[in-house]
Amino acid sequence: MNRNKTHSLIIVIITIACIGFSIVSFIERWEFWVSPVLVIGAAILWVLHVTQRMEVRYREMFYLLYGMFASFFYGMHETSFFDVAVVTMLMLVLYSLMDHYYMLNLILTEYAVIMSVQFTLALRSGSVVFSTINTSRVFLQAFTVLGVYLLSRITISNRREAAEVLAHRERDIESYDGDMEDFLSNISHELRTPINVVNGMSTLLIKKGTGAEAEAIREAGIRLSYQIEDIQDFTEIKRGRVVIEEENYMTTSLINDVVTGFRRYEDANELELVVDMDTDVPSMMRGDIRKLHKIFRHLLDNAVKFTQRGGVYIRVYAMPKAYGVNLCIEVTDTGCGMTRKDLSAVAKGLYQANKQRNRSTGGIGIGLPVVYGLSHAMGGFVKIESERGRGTTVRVTIPQKIVDGTPCLRLNAPLEGDVVFHVRSEKFKVPQVRDFSRNMAIHIAKGLKYPLYSAESVQEVERYLAKMNVAYIFMGQEEYEANAKYFDELSRQDIGVAVSAHTGFRPSAGSRVIVLPKPLYSVPVTMLLNEGKDACFTAREQERKPLFDGARALVVDDEPMNLVVATGLFRDYKMVTDTAESGREAIEKYKAGDYDIIFMDHMMPEMDGVEAMRRLREAAREKGVATPIVALTANAVSGAREMFLREGFDGFISKPINMSDFERIVKHVLPSSLVSYEGGDAK
Repeated sequence: MNRNKTHSLIIVIITIACIGFSIVSFIERWEFWVSPVLVIGAAILWVLHVTQRMEVRYREMFYLLYGMFASFFYGMHETSFFDVAVVTMLMLVLYSLMDHYYMLNLILTEYAVIMSVQFTLALRSGSVVFSTINTSRVFLQAFTVLGVYLLSRITISNRREAAEVLAHRERDIESYDGDMEDFLSNISHELRTPINVVNGMSTLLIKKGTGAEAEAIREAGIRLSYQIEDIQDFTEIKRGRVVIEEENYMTTSLINDVVTGFRRYEDANELELVVDMDTDVPSMMRGDIRKLHKIFRHLLDNAVKFTQRGGVYIRVYAMPKAYGVNLCIEVTDTGCGMTRKDLSAVAKGLYQANKQRNRSTGGIGIGLPVVYGLSHAMGGFVKIESERGRGTTVRVTIPQKIVDGTPCLRLNAPLEGDVVFHVRSEKFKVPQVRDFSRNMAIHIAKGLKYPLYSAESVQEVERYLAKMNVAYIFMGQEEYEANAKYFDELSRQDIGVAVSAHTGFRPSAGSRVIVLPKPLYSVPVTMLLNEGKDACFTAREQERKPLFDGARALVVDDEPMNLVVATGLFRDYKMVTDTAESGREAIEKYKAGDYDIIFMDHMMPEMDGVEAMRRLREAAREKGVATPIVALTANAVSGAREMFLREGFDGFISKPINMSDFERIVKHVLPSSLVSYEGGDAK
């Protein structure tokens, strides 16, 4: 019981006792003035307790004095001779809850004083006959009071010892937490370093066209790196040590990165992925983009993992609030669903849908708990709706600040013409997926404000063409392949025919059909409507790859294989790389040469990355230049980015190297003159 509740209990019991004393006083016609004093005193007790204005020790002393006054008033009357012991024992037990020995001593002293006065009055007035039975009652009561006093002291002593043990344990836990942070940092570094080599070398092999074996190695490396990251996140969530790292991000960039990750699922499964992002979500927001990516990844991993047929529907929208917006992410699947017991287990922590050794689904069971933990850490919440055998909807709502409130997607000019959405309902094995596709198309049309018409068959398409000004026809790969010649002919006319298709799909020779890689969603649709029918959309669906042609980079790492990986990956961006295996060597090379950017590992022998960075800063000041230094490290515990930026680094990239992070950071820190793009000039 905490101290505030203890005080409440004591005041309640004292108040009830004083009400009883007042009633007895009225019946026995004792001193009239005492009852109002007891009532006023009880009121003062409650005021002090509720307002908490006085220091705790003074309030507790007042509680004691009031109780002693009330018991003294009751005990000093002759009719209370045999009741004094009962009142005293109640006082001893009650005030022992405050864990002060002096209170017990004062109460016992008061008992001795009252009984001395009572004996004196009884001998003078003869109100009590000291027979054998009465004398033995008095001695038994006195012995019982003394026993309660001793037991109360023992109880206080035990509680104090327990409190000391608990305090000592908390100090040990704090010390353990510090050691655990160091352990997580070290283990993260030690595990991520070889995984970085595996992922990097396999990527280099893939670029050389070595075959599917390198792809399999890279996929395994990525999966393992994610699981290490998940364990790290789960541990930090359990310890309440999640650090939020806010930065500005483009909404379309967030959804594009997520969609790119979807495609590896879509290619490996016969599942329909439908992405429905509102066009009026703010263009730029501020939040923890890395944690948003993790939430997306876990939601999609679970949705795909437990969905054997049908599809997955992703809905992203924003609700305006005084502080910005609530970013809402909904992921709905047509999978096996969960029971109420499963939902309760998810909310409490570790959950695995299938714990059998021969389970058909993978994972380590911490995906949804990590989603809960990260969402709560960012001030958001999670709601899950599910029914066994009927799929699951996970809705995550996270507050975000608005940097640029303009809609993330909009048409450059009003669309001249109508849009037809040609999808055959019978192709969907699960009716829900048909509804997902329709909802997506309706939301895009409503957001971009263009007329949209649904066509189930080619005959309906022909009717629309005959009576309306159709500018674009959107369809799936199946619809195109069923009537390829017809749509090829339409594409050669003044009509934009766009086909959402799997990777590797090619339209007929001579066709002007525009191929939109699956899944179809609002970003590529908006780009197509803005760029027009003649745009080569497939080449411009994603932002062009940046190039850092001629940029001189110094990579510092004590692991030789990491240097090989970094050099190979950076060469693909036309960077000129040099390497150093220690901080000391990096300083020597920097003083002797010129570099546009430095990538620095953190944990190195003799001189760590932070110390090396500071000395490089001094060398840069002596040379009169400002060379950006980016932390490139396997130390990726929560808060690492903020720590490195606070120490003075210009950017942070974790290992294994995520090339999207690499491109974003390097574009930010390098001068614009060193940044260009494939197929275009610098911008």
